[in-house]
Amino acid sequence: MARYVDANCKLCRREKQKLFLKGTKCLTEKCPLEKRNYAPGQHGQSRRSRISEYGVQLREKQKVRRMYGILEAQFRNYFHRASQQSGRTGDALVKMLERRLDNVIYRLGFAPSRKSARQLVVHRHFVVNNQIVDVPSFLVSPGDVIQVREHAKKLSLIHDAMKRVKDTSMLPWLNIDKATMTGTFLNIPERAEIPLNANEQLIVELYSK
Repeated sequence: MARYVDANCKLCRREKQKLFLKGTKCLTEKCPLEKRNYAPGQHGQSRRSRISEYGVQLREKQKVRRMYGILEAQFRNYFHRASQQSGRTGDALVKMLERRLDNVIYRLGFAPSRKSARQLVVHRHFVVNNQIVDVPSFLVSPGDVIQVREHAKKLSLIHDAMKRVKDTSMLPWLNIDKATMTGTFLNIPERAEIPLNANEQLIVELYSK
């Protein structure tokens, strides 16, 4: 399975925005973006600031793609599927990305980042509706129940992540039972409910060229 293996913090510096790829590190002064808020590489500080319309659209696409940890071919497939649905293509795209199992686990607070959630899924630490699912891109449906497997309930990574999530901050389309380490995907959220700082319309314009 292809994956990005370079430093995650370089991606945040390239987009000049925190993508929260390193969990709690992104919230501390250790975040490289706090000290070097410019693109990586020897020309990062000297690059011209003007950017074309295409460049703006490309950066928006790259930002969203990197935030969810998806490679280009897979992201394009998501866009193609979203374009075939009724309604706004950009909204359908974001909703589909939010339904990914690794993202839902991250949103529930079972992992400090989407990358960690993806690793936990691949290592078969979760079940969906009592069935083991080891595919991070699995799309969760309304009513699906995600639970930490018994052997994984002692993992410090999961416990530390759960301590940072308060019930009052839980998203309205998710429900969590910390005692049983179980989460429920209640419904597909509306775009306005999803905490994603992105303009997906720019992505639609980019792929429509």
